[in-house]
Amino acid sequence: MGKGKSDLSLPLTELEDYGRRLRSIKTRLNHTKKLFESYKDDIAEGKVNDALDDFESHWEDGREDITQQLDALADMSDTVVREFKKLDDELAKKVNDAVKTKDTRSPAQKKE
Repeated sequence: MGKGKSDLSLPLTELEDYGRRLRSIKTRLNHTKKLFESYKDDIAEGKVNDALDDFESHWEDGREDITQQLDALADMSDTVVREFKKLDDELAKKVNDAVKTKDTRSPAQKKE
């Protein structure tokens, strides 16, 4: 038998955070136009503003695909966390039930 830890473990907290971070990225991606517009007055150079507008218009072409993929990844992450927690709860219940049924002697009988 190989050496090392045999227990299965998943970083559930990190996976929960992963879904939230993906949704945050999606939100920020969808606000680039507003962000660029908020800098218009600070950037006096028209070429820079034109480049930002050009970027934003081309960015819109692929944004929908990217946001759909971000949603799908976030949903998958949520599903993994939910199902792993459910499995963990089920296994813990089975272990607890097995321990209870294994030793059904009364405390007085256990002392004998």
